[in-house]
This record gives sequence, C-alpha cells and structure tokens, in this order.
Amino acid sequence: MSASSPYGYSAETFEIDRYLEEQSSLDQLRLITCGSVDDGKSTLIGRLLYEAKSLFEDQLESLRKESERFGTQDGEIDFALLVDGLSAEREQGITIDVAYRFFQTDKRKFIIADTPGHEQYTRNMATGASTADVAILLIDARQGVLTQTRRHAYIVSLLGIKRVVLAINKMDLVSYAREVYEQIVREFTESSAHLSLDEFTAIPVSALKGDNIIERSPHTPWYHGPTLLGLLETLPVRDALRDAPLRFPVQWVNRPHLDFRGVSGTVVAGEVKVGQRCRVLPSGQEVNIARIVTMDGDLEGATTGEAPTLVFDREVDASRGDVVVSAESPCEVADQLAAHLVWMSEEEGLVGRSYLLKIGAITCSASVTSLKHTVDVNSYEERPATTLSLNDIASVNLSLDRPVPFEPYHACAPMGSFILIDRHSFATLAAGMIKHPLRRATNIHHHHHTIGAPQRALQKGHKGCVVWLTGLSGSGKSTIADHLERLLYAQGIHTYLLDGDNVRHGLNRDLGFTDADRVENIRRVAEVARLMADAGLVVITAFISPFRAERELARSLTPEGFFVEVYVNTPLQVAEERDPKGLYKKAREGDLPNFTGIGSPYEPPERPELEVNTTERSPEESARAVLELVQRCVQIKEGLD
Repeated sequence: MSASSPYGYSAETFEIDRYLEEQSSLDQLRLITCGSVDDGKSTLIGRLLYEAKSLFEDQLESLRKESERFGTQDGEIDFALLVDGLSAEREQGITIDVAYRFFQTDKRKFIIADTPGHEQYTRNMATGASTADVAILLIDARQGVLTQTRRHAYIVSLLGIKRVVLAINKMDLVSYAREVYEQIVREFTESSAHLSLDEFTAIPVSALKGDNIIERSPHTPWYHGPTLLGLLETLPVRDALRDAPLRFPVQWVNRPHLDFRGVSGTVVAGEVKVGQRCRVLPSGQEVNIARIVTMDGDLEGATTGEAPTLVFDREVDASRGDVVVSAESPCEVADQLAAHLVWMSEEEGLVGRSYLLKIGAITCSASVTSLKHTVDVNSYEERPATTLSLNDIASVNLSLDRPVPFEPYHACAPMGSFILIDRHSFATLAAGMIKHPLRRATNIHHHHHTIGAPQRALQKGHKGCVVWLTGLSGSGKSTIADHLERLLYAQGIHTYLLDGDNVRHGLNRDLGFTDADRVENIRRVAEVARLMADAGLVVITAFISPFRAERELARSLTPEGFFVEVYVNTPLQVAEERDPKGLYKKAREGDLPNFTGIGSPYEPPERPELEVNTTERSPEESARAVLELVQRCVQIKEGLD
C-alpha cells in the first residue's frame, strides 16, 4: 500500500506532480542539423535520443529489428533509422524530408530537425532552418568543407541563426587525428568570415561510436572543449522578440454576438497591456486596448507567443491581415520591397510574372520587378541572372498590389518572412526574407481625376473592355481580331487592335522570345490594354500569350466583367500546316529557338469566356460569336450603371 499525503494524494502521485512541474519550467531550444549528404546527421540525432534515454523499450526493439533489415552497420544498431522515417529514405539511405524529433534532459527541452543533405532538397533544409535557434552543421572528417557545407552555412546565416555548432563527425575514420580537426576548423573559419554568424563552436565527434556526444572521449585527449549535449544544454536562450515593440497580426475577427467584437491572433513580438495605445496597420487608426480576452478569462497583459483576443475602446475597421502595433514604435508599410529569395521550385522564376505572396495572414499579388543577382554558394560571389532556378538564392526587388505592414527579417522574422505561391497550382515556389522597403516608391501616389471611366463611357455611348485572343501562331487570332474590329466599327463602337507583331515593332522592340521576355511582353501589353479600356475603348489583343499566369495578370488589371478571354483553339498540326509566316518551318530547322508549340510550351486557358475552333468555324463566324459577348459587356443601361 502506498503512503498517502494528508491531502489524499499518494506519494507516487506527489512525485509525478512535482516531476511534471519541474519539466514544465524547462526552457526549450530548437535545433537543426544540416550538412552534406552522408555526413551522419540522422545518426547523430539517433545517438542523442539514445544517450538522452528518450527511447522506450518497444522503440529500441523495433530499432534493433529494422537495423538488421535496413541498417548499414553489419547488424549493430543503426541510429539513423530512428529519424529516416520515409520508406524511400530507408531504401536509399538518405534523408529526403524534414524529420522533427523531441527530447529532453534534466536541464532543457529540445526540438531537433534532421534536414536533407542533397542539393535538390535544399528547400527542405531552408524550411527546417526557419524556426531554429541553433544549427548543428555536420562535416565528414574525411571530406572537409564541401560546397553543400557552404550552401547550408549561407542559408543558416541568411535565416538569422547566429549560433552554429560545427560537429566534425566520423573522427573514428581518421584515427581521431587532431590535425584533421584543426584543418577543417581553419577552412570553415575562412569560408564563413563574411557570414552573419555571432560564433561557432567546433566539436570533434563520432556519432556512431558516441565520442564527445554525451561524455568526453578518451580518443581526443587534445580536445578541451564541451561535449555536444553539454554545449546544447548550456547555450543561452534569449528571446529578443519579447523585448521588441508590439506586433500582433490579426488572424480572425471574433464576433460571437452583437455585443462583442474583438480581433484574434498571436503576439509575435513584444507585449500588449490593457490601456495600451496601439495603431492598426496599414490604415494607421489609433486605438486603446480595452480588454485582453482568453478562454480562461480576461488578462491584464499578453506577451510573445500568446494568442488572445484584443478588444478596442472604439469601433475601427480592423480585419484579417491587419497588424496591431505599438503606437510609439509602429512597423513599416510599403508595396515595394527588397528581399532575399530561396527558390524552391523546378518551375523557372521569371521577372514580371505575377505570383501570390503570403506574409502572415496577408495574401496579395506580387511580382519580381528586378533580379539583382544570385549567390554562388561555392565562392559567395554575386552573379547576374535573368531567371531563377531550383535552389537559387537571389537578391530581388518586389512589387506588391497593395501596401503591407512588415519588419525587416533580421529584426522580426515572423513579420519579415513570406512565401511566393503559384497562382494556378498554389504550389509554394519560394521562401523570402524582407531586407528593407524601396524608399523611392513612397514618392509615387495615385491621382484621382474628375473625368473617369463612367464619364468616358457615357460620352462614347458604351463601356470599354478588353478582348484577349490567345492561341498558337497560325491559329487565326489576327484574322478573327480584324473581322471583330470591323464589326464593332460598323456599330459605332470605339476600338483599338493591339497585334503581337505590331507591338514588337515599337513598344516591345527590345524584347526577345525567351520565357522571361514573353512574360514582360504580355505584362506591358496588359498595362496598355488596361489604360485604353479605362479610356472607353474596346481593346482587342491578338497575342499567343502562352502562359496562364500572364493572362490572369491581364484579367486582374481589368474590372470584373470587362475582360473577355477568347481561346482560338487550333490544333498544332493544323496551325503548322497553315504556317503563314514560315515560322514553324524555321523552328523545326532550329532557326527559331523557344518558338511556342515547338521549343516552348503553350498553356491553354482553363475557363475562357469563349472557345472557338477554327477548323469548324470560319473567321467571320468566330468574330460574330465574340461580338455577342462584347455587346453584352459594353452596353450602357440606365445611364452610368
């Protein structure tokens, strides 16, 4: 029978409660392991888990069985299998995904991420590093500092990790030679001299044998520094964001009934108190905090990491995506930004293409207006580039479709980090870190004029719109456009026809036919078409415009209902047989690289307002079908509706 306390608790229960209370008071360190492939990252994590006694008996038994089946240690325990959870990883013996593991000692809790070493999985490594406090950068003692080592060190520095542990692994395979260790330390010191790292600590280890992981190894009597776990347990953890000004991105407007309205979110920096004077950005409205509400009742204050609902002292227009900040120290708001990008997609990144940008709870349209350079991670040299490829690290300028509140990434990562998303597949294309706003953009303002689109429409007797004909070369776009303009002209409708070839003789004469040039070609045409439609013209465009993203950009510039996309659907074989300009023949002979349909892809519209097949309809019939859509679009009913 267990002894009981005077309060009815058993001694065992009391001990458990005391243990849980002690554990809850421990601080937490987030780690990332990175380095080149086969440097032993997964083995190191497995060894840490094993030595820290963070494995249950059934896990150990399963590990022994899997080591016999998949292991690489001749029947001995293969600690890497504790982390390499994907079947593809076990079969190939590499890490592909980011694997997170949790363990703790009597001094600290740890979240450790094992990230891929292969170059093609650098995007996974960047993802794992984005939330880490410390990076364990592994180096195979036999290989020394490699290109991938420098790549990961650069990304670690770029993502604001200031502390690096240089784990020089597999020392057992170089007979624990001191000169090998010192040579690697010298190489890394030289290669990382200009990186933004506060410090790094080099430790000679053998993850497989356990040398200098938990206890000091007798094989390295010349090493007098800390063991790996000893260092990790004692590294100071200071949350600089707690001392920063208030930053509270609004996730949700909380309105359960008519008598309550608050904004919910997480305090990502600083603290908020009842009575505090704040500002709601980007509108700039000032409020006082009347209440701080949680499920457990009202609070007098909330700090970084907590997720309350804030109630203002008056009604203001605050919604998802806004940011509540300290009135005395507000963050910046801009729609033109300088940033670093880590390109994570096999799809090429193009200047001028419209993407979705997500920063916090805000999603807006954005484009890369300038690709200043990419970084050669082998030499850290800045190199000119016109496009972005998988794993490229680049310095760019961005243009957003609206001003957004932000902080430079180095000052507040949650307010300065973003992702770029494909507008159609919604795949994540890049991770970004904001450097600073582009000050020149603050000198540009929208001017509002007395005469606008409604007045011009009334004067002309019809509204303006954009008719966008797209299809392969030789599909019949220009012929249909010419017929359409004649029909509209006969009805007294003011028009202008923008033809692909004609525009390239003037406005776009400086552009070629690479994907990047095609993107810029359509961007310029879309802007011109928008201005002409605003002037009250029916603008007819006849461009191949091969990419959906740019056609969607053109649509987004025009008010809803005033953009008519017409897909002139002519099979490639038919268009090639027509070949009115002899272009397909030149492309087949290799004289026209990047020709759409031959050397460059065409992405058909998914939901055009009209699709015409020129093998079934004459150009005149096709033009009349388009005319019906345009008439409904431009007619004026009841004055200026």
